[in-house]
Amino acid sequence: MKVATAAEMRGIDNRAINDFGIPRIVLMENAGCKVARKVEEILGGVQGKTICIFAGKGNNGGDGFVVARHLETRGAKVKVLLYGSKEAVAGDAKVNLDILLKTGADIVEINGVRDLDKVKVVAALADCLVDALFGTGFRGEIKDKLAEVVGIISAAGAPVVAVDIPSGIDADNGAVRGVAVKADHTVTFVLPKPGLLFQPGAAYAGEITVADIGIPQEVVMALAPRQNVITADEVRRILPERKPWLHKGACGRVLVVAGSPGLTGAAALTSFAAVRSGAGLVTLATAEGLQVILASKLTEVMTRALPQTESGSIGGEAIPYISELAAASDVLAIGPGIGREEETALAMREVVINAKCPLIIDADGLNALAGYTDVLLNSEALAVLTPHPGEMSRLTGVTIERINADRLNVARASAAKWGAIVVLKGPGTVVAFPDGEVFINTSGNAGMATGGTGDVLTGIIAGFVAQGLSSHDAAVAGVYIHGLAGDIVAEVFFARK
Repeated sequence: MKVATAAEMRGIDNRAINDFGIPRIVLMENAGCKVARKVEEILGGVQGKTICIFAGKGNNGGDGFVVARHLETRGAKVKVLLYGSKEAVAGDAKVNLDILLKTGADIVEINGVRDLDKVKVVAALADCLVDALFGTGFRGEIKDKLAEVVGIISAAGAPVVAVDIPSGIDADNGAVRGVAVKADHTVTFVLPKPGLLFQPGAAYAGEITVADIGIPQEVVMALAPRQNVITADEVRRILPERKPWLHKGACGRVLVVAGSPGLTGAAALTSFAAVRSGAGLVTLATAEGLQVILASKLTEVMTRALPQTESGSIGGEAIPYISELAAASDVLAIGPGIGREEETALAMREVVINAKCPLIIDADGLNALAGYTDVLLNSEALAVLTPHPGEMSRLTGVTIERINADRLNVARASAAKWGAIVVLKGPGTVVAFPDGEVFINTSGNAGMATGGTGDVLTGIIAGFVAQGLSSHDAAVAGVYIHGLAGDIVAEVFFARK
């Protein structure tokens, strides 16, 4: 499913209005109607229910006025709390406000501090609250009196439904500068917005419904947003079919280069994940001093000993051995637990440059590339890089704070610069392709914030590549399946996500 930034959504709206002749007020009517239906669904009917609509003076508020009208006609007791004066409302929003006024609707203006007492009373008595204060164009910080209004909405205790996006969230990156409405449900229009998928915005959005408001699909696809959200249907389409007559040799060969003293777990987890994701044959190449240990631990994985440094890490003399093993493999995963010894790092850079098969690079394999990312452009092999924000910071020189504040664009720019697929891990993992296309993942949970989960992801992606998926498809399917596994564990063992 495509994902639209605020600017892209404006472009879609404008093309629908200007090129297809759909009046903005028709889109507003359709949007408000869809939100009203969601409120009715949540409450199991609205007859006699008290519903509080918080509206701003812009188009989002106009949607709210439509919601109020539709709920009134279905028998709800509607209270509209307008932030500002009626005179400040303009355009199509004013048309819908005027219609609402003619119905005799109860509209309260919030103009001063004294009005907040009324707001508290109305919100406390509501069966449902609708947030139509700001839309996707919101930027900046909610503060002062408006922050108090937002606090009242979030603390009311009744279900909160946000119109398009909870007020206070940056639609493009999920940032919350100050406060934001904590919604239980968000009805977003036409396409999801990045701010609903990235934290902290995702935590404020609740359950997300993507509503069709009558914009033709041709309009959406003509502007071709380059962002996508990974869905279960997409992953089902991607995953390789396991034919009944397949044998291990037909299911791909993975070579894992990993491990150093004290970090054998990373090598084991990566290798075992490649096996469990369906790879036919998995070989772990590790420092000779560790080979016996890992061979006894990994009964389903073949192991090979590599020359090592004095401290027991993979040494420079291992390069030709790795190249020979890689030549007989379908994919090469390097980095988990290899340590940061300079000789090892130099060897890993040589391996990347000389690689002919697809690469998956993680952990200290990424740290070995810090300051040397040009080797990715000098390699024949397409690499999938799987950094967490700390590793991404070392690779790019950008602070972790800036990376987390703009995950989508940092990943996209890095993929283009390095000619590699970048899997920027974390809440809302981003898979960015060199051509600018990005995929945002929504599976996974905080229970996965523990050592070793990244190593497992590396093995899953490698296993999928070995079975014939492109590196692009393997990265997309890998991050989704990885997160889904975590969700299943949380649901089964903890009955929560």
